[in-house]
This record gives sequence, structure tokens and C-alpha cells, in this order.
Amino acid sequence: MKLTAEPPMDESSGAVKARRLGPGFWLPMGWIFLIVGVALLAPVLPLKDPTDYFIRPGERPPYPPSADHWFGTDQDARDMFSRIISGARVSLAVGFMTVTMSFIVGGTLGMVAGLVRGWFDRLASFLFLVVLSFPGIVLVILIIALIDRSVLTISVVLAIGGIAPVGRLARAATLSFAEREFVIAARTLGARNSRILFRELLPNVVIPMGALVLLGVAAAILAEGGLAFLGLSIEKGETWGKLIRNGSGSRVLRDSPWVAFGPITVMFLTLASINYIGDYLRDFFNVRETGLGQ
Repeated sequence: MKLTAEPPMDESSGAVKARRLGPGFWLPMGWIFLIVGVALLAPVLPLKDPTDYFIRPGERPPYPPSADHWFGTDQDARDMFSRIISGARVSLAVGFMTVTMSFIVGGTLGMVAGLVRGWFDRLASFLFLVVLSFPGIVLVILIIALIDRSVLTISVVLAIGGIAPVGRLARAATLSFAEREFVIAARTLGARNSRILFRELLPNVVIPMGALVLLGVAAAILAEGGLAFLGLSIEKGETWGKLIRNGSGSRVLRDSPWVAFGPITVMFLTLASINYIGDYLRDFFNVRETGLGQ
């Protein structure tokens, strides 16, 4: 089955206008490309070591922004710009790993439940309800206490919380397409559930779930920031949440606001860009059916 974007109509002339991704889309997309690219290339870029101490004789850190330290330094005279880039590597990794795991597990359960129905649908719906009803912070504390606070552990914990909303959306989207003509035609021709799932339903379900992918990345990054304030974030390495927490003391905020507002600004721009792109793409792809795929 083929998918196309439904172009908008010109109300005055009734003509179909071509849809284009304008500057409002490419500006936040450019920021995402920039922050992801810098994070990936950080080891080979000429950046200061985020763990080095740049003590100035006769001066007490933190030092304000300057030509040597664009975002200033923290209380230990470590360069904030390089630490923000280092934190971006971990925060973005947590966001993308969390969404990948939650969409693979939750999306698969939801689509299968919506297709086969019966006892599997009831079981999957019950599991989604249990996950949604369980206090997330309690689950985080239990898992971290039993294992560790690595990037993988934090990502898995956050992914567990995302399985239920992803699964319920995948199930609802699958149910809305399961009785369409192209699915009925595939069944009539003897197609197996696996073919219907991957060839007929998946291309349609991916579109409404696409915006949720980006929103999930933003939510995971924000959730990690919340865990950092509770002392439950990544044990080794920096994240945006840990950097913000490091500069959140009342005295530091009063005397050296750049320690907190540097990572806050970068985190805000990233999350706002991700959310805007997700909403823009959801509105842009007005999907309609054009035929039965081969």
C-alpha cells in the first residue's frame, strides 16, 4: 500500500498547493543537526578537556564567560562549553536509546495485539495498564538499587515507562487500519499475519507514530534531568541534568548564573526544536491511501 501526503487546497481557487518544508522547519532541524554533529565529533574536535582544571592564579572560580571559556567555568574551574558538549553525548544517547527500546517492544506488542485480537490483545492491554499504574520513580529506584546507574540501565528504566503509551498508540492505530479494504484484500489472497503486519500495516502505523518518536526523545532527556536532581542519574560522566544540578545552588545562581544557564539554554533549545519538528511533521504528513501495495 502506498502512502502520500495530502496537499492542502487553495480556498480561493480550489487549486492544490505543493507542500514544502519551510524555514520554520529547517531552523530547528539545523540546530538538531548541529548539536548531534558536535556531540558525535567531540572526540576529534579541538575542545578543551571537560575534566581539566583551568585555575587562574589569584582568581577564585567559577570564571565568567570569556574568549578562553565561551560559557565560563564551573566551581572547579572546568570549562563549561566542553562539559555541555560532553553532557550532550550522554543525554542524547539516553534519549535515542530509550525511544528505540520502547518503540521496538511497545510498538511490536501494540501492533500484534491490534491485529490478532483475542487473548493476546487482552494480555497486552493488561500489561500496558499495569505499567501505567506503577509509580515510575519507585521502579527507577528499585532497578537502580539492584543494578547500577549506567547509561544502559537508565535508558532501560525510562524505556519501560514508555512501553505502555507507545503500545497503546500502536494498538489504536493498528485497529483503525485492520478493517480497511487493503487488509481485507490481503487476507482474502491468503496473506499471513506476518506479511499483513509488516507490508500492509507497518507503513501506515509508522506515520502517526513518527511524531511520538521525537516527542519520546525529548521526554527521555527531560526525565533524565529530573533523575539528576534526585541523585539517580548516570553515575559516571556528565549529562545536561547533572550540569544544571551542579549550578542550581542559590549562591551559585546568584553569583555565577552561567554555570546553570549554559546547559539550561542548550537543553531548552534542543527540546524545543525536537518538539516543534515532531508537531510540524505530524501536521505535514496528512496521509491518505492511494492503492494496494504489491
